[in-house]
Amino acid sequence: MKTIGLLGGMSWESSALYYKTVNELVKERLGGLHSARCIMVSVDFAEIEQLQASGDWQKAGELLADEARALEAGGADFIVLCTNTMHKVAEAIEAAVRIPLLHLADVTAHAVQRAGLQSVGLLGTAFTMEQSFYRDRIASHGLEVIVPDAEQRQSVHRVIYQELVLGIVTEESRAQYTAIIESLQARGAQGVILGCTEIELLVSQSNSPIPVFPTSRIHAVAAAELALSE
Repeated sequence: MKTIGLLGGMSWESSALYYKTVNELVKERLGGLHSARCIMVSVDFAEIEQLQASGDWQKAGELLADEARALEAGGADFIVLCTNTMHKVAEAIEAAVRIPLLHLADVTAHAVQRAGLQSVGLLGTAFTMEQSFYRDRIASHGLEVIVPDAEQRQSVHRVIYQELVLGIVTEESRAQYTAIIESLQARGAQGVILGCTEIELLVSQSNSPIPVFPTSRIHAVAAAELALSE
């Protein structure tokens, strides 16, 4: 079994989902007392969030690159960055290590394609929805990416940072997200990417009129499969 290097803490709630999922899948596949071989580095999200807010992505990339080196030195065979937004600095991480980074946007796009869809809505932080690093990576797989309008993007972002990363889940915000998904459907989205791992705390298939693609689970499943591959 390969050793998974989990680069997490952004936020710890979503990283916990990764850890739980990879271990459940390995146990399911191998049975008995088996669990995933993994190493986790969990950063202080407050420091990362300050760098996001100030736009200092270079510093953020350097910080995560250092943590990726620690995972490599600890014996990780590949790295899983347990966050959507910080894939903005994926290239800095890849340049810092010799082991591969399992890119979240790629495995998510593959999941959308396997479902037979051509267009997909995208929910996430404002950085993820508005900047090109994530949308373009998804689109490079031949998919149309539709994002909410400006007011909706502000609402989605606010709920993530003021509620979900703090573990706050409300029915009011769930209804708000469902309404936004419905508007994406009206604009042609055949499915919706939950492009921030914390959104999975709020939205599931039961809250959406179109197929949902929960990125943390998709990413974790791909990591477990890679760890168990020959």
